[in-house]
Amino acid sequence: MIRSMTGFGAAEMTTEERRISIEMRAVNNRYLDFNIRMPKRYIPLEGKIRELLKKTIHRGKVDVYISEERCGAGKGALMLDRELAAQYIEKIGELSRLVREAYPYAEELQNPAVTRLSGLDIARFPEVLTLVEGETNEDELWDSLSACLSEAVKKFDESRLAEGERLREDLLGKLDLLAADVETVIAEEPRILADYQARLLEKAKEVLGDRPLDDGQLASAVVMYADKISTDEETVRLRSHIVQMREIFEKGESGEGVGRKLDFLTQEMNREANTTLSKAGNLLTANVGIEMKTTIEKIREQIQNIE
Repeated sequence: MIRSMTGFGAAEMTTEERRISIEMRAVNNRYLDFNIRMPKRYIPLEGKIRELLKKTIHRGKVDVYISEERCGAGKGALMLDRELAAQYIEKIGELSRLVREAYPYAEELQNPAVTRLSGLDIARFPEVLTLVEGETNEDELWDSLSACLSEAVKKFDESRLAEGERLREDLLGKLDLLAADVETVIAEEPRILADYQARLLEKAKEVLGDRPLDDGQLASAVVMYADKISTDEETVRLRSHIVQMREIFEKGESGEGVGRKLDFLTQEMNREANTTLSKAGNLLTANVGIEMKTTIEKIREQIQNIE
């Protein structure tokens, strides 16, 4: 199946100790680039996370957001540093006395209630209260995380496949238009030669009058012109590239390298279309050549979305 590089997936898992939420989203990128944001205690698992993601994702800029909410025994314990709290109280008391001595006439500072501290005030000071987490069992943590991540990856991949199918249908339609233009160029070439031969013959008669016409010279001129405007090589290669690209879409090829292969085929088609346009022998083939280049550019833009 054809996969788009853009996609979105999300999953959530709840255990007795934690609730894990994961969101994934991706945009086009020439290479594979992961941006993983997660709680600090998940950092040791980053290598495993990347390995799991690489099994399914091969191109694109992928943002992964992992969040965790502790519950039950997983919340940890709140610890009070009594010694530190006592030091805060003692030093603030000293500071209060210094202020009152420095400003003896400031009645509002002489009121002890102004400098009295509540338990809530002390709790706001740094490191008086700290949340102590229990020891992290990486194996248990990975079991929960990998299950949730696998589900998010599954939904992420489903969204890429759905978008890829829409891209496939659109690109097959564009290939049909391109193939029709190639056949128009091929069919028009004999008419261009016939018109050229007729014009050349008419001009020769005007110049020569009653004198005999050298059929050999006329034939030689027509052959030279035919060689100049011939697009046999270009149209054969264009047909071949269209067939190859159509096979990729119809068979639903996927995996690493498909996007790059399509990029290469598009570049080759564009080169052949440029040469075909430069050899245009009449207005119709010139217009068709321009249409071919336009269609190929649209194909190229769409292919940038394929993994």
